[in-house]
Amino acid sequence: MERSLRAARGATYVYFVLCGTLMGAWVVHIPAIEDRVGISHATLGGLLVLLGLGAFIGMQAAGPLTDRLGARVVVPAGGVLCGATLVLPGLARDPWTLAGALLVFGFCNGCLDVSMNAHAVHVEKAYARPVMSGFHATFSVGGVLAALLAAGAAGAGLDPAAGMAAMGAAGIAISLATARALLPATPAEGPAPASGAESPAPAGETGTAPASKAAATTGRVWLLAVLALMVMLCEGAANDWSALHLKDVLGAPAGTVAFAYGTFAAAMTLGRLLADRFVARFGSQAILRHGAATAAVGITLVALGPWMWAAFTGWALFGLGLSGCVPQLFSAAGHADPAAAGANVSRVAGLGYVGMLAGPAVIGWLTHLVALNHAFVLLTLLCVTTAVGARVLRTDADPDPAPEGEMAVVAP
Repeated sequence: MERSLRAARGATYVYFVLCGTLMGAWVVHIPAIEDRVGISHATLGGLLVLLGLGAFIGMQAAGPLTDRLGARVVVPAGGVLCGATLVLPGLARDPWTLAGALLVFGFCNGCLDVSMNAHAVHVEKAYARPVMSGFHATFSVGGVLAALLAAGAAGAGLDPAAGMAAMGAAGIAISLATARALLPATPAEGPAPASGAESPAPAGETGTAPASKAAATTGRVWLLAVLALMVMLCEGAANDWSALHLKDVLGAPAGTVAFAYGTFAAAMTLGRLLADRFVARFGSQAILRHGAATAAVGITLVALGPWMWAAFTGWALFGLGLSGCVPQLFSAAGHADPAAAGANVSRVAGLGYVGMLAGPAVIGWLTHLVALNHAFVLLTLLCVTTAVGARVLRTDADPDPAPEGEMAVVAP
């Protein structure tokens, strides 16, 4: 395999870790920033919506831009902007400045997120085998790295703003140093034809077929986006409600409740580290279908099981089942039309991000009507719907499962 392609894959890992680290740096400093700004949890919840809004706008802007300019330009630019704006929430002194800081930081993070995923699609296409899930696993590694760095900074007595500035500066340097290893723009990534310009149809053909094919591709991408919304809504609900489930429903002690999310997150990370091999063996459609079905079993066990062991088993199955779903949806969106990989990934990622933000709020609203564990039945229904809708994932770009009785060979 060409050294340049291996370098591009390594650089993609770096940007995924970087994105996870920079976002994690904000997350781990939330308590300190909340206290300094002097806002309530409710106010913080409203401000976090602005972070999501900024990310959504950034995703929609960066997707088409990546198609036009190439990932080698947009990905490092997103990394530099994300690193430069990380310090802004740490400098906020009142709710208004924090609101503006989160909107700007969210926008830059969204730009990095979509552009690096679009580049990951091109790397996967060049490898001609699944590698997307491995990239997403390293995003979680970035969150762990952020927690370790923040703990070290706090132990050294650094102010949150100083710690975030240092991490942001390191992010800028890493982003610039890694840029050269990214894949150059290809004709598929280059500028789209000028508006109104059309390629002549081959003799005996009309433009109807290409137009209908483009419409079918667009419709399929939006179906993938809807599935991403459902899957990421489930993930967002687990992030915010898993610990509270152990505390409020099962009466677990304070030292135990954090292990609910820890179990979910560990299972998801492990699943993503292994998913690419299973995709190569069974195909992405099977991974989405069986993964969503496994997640449905897991969250149903959480919802209905009255025992602690059932809760931990359920959260583990939920994380393991969901782990391979989002990477397959992003990959399918990018491969649907290589010339518009960035734009298509931005649609799926954007709607998925809406689901991630909506998940905690939807479950919270349902708790006004039913008990928290019974509200999780909604997640079961979403997982079942995703499993049924997995057929939309099948494309000609998907790897064929290996023949029965044979194991697909996966190179490192």
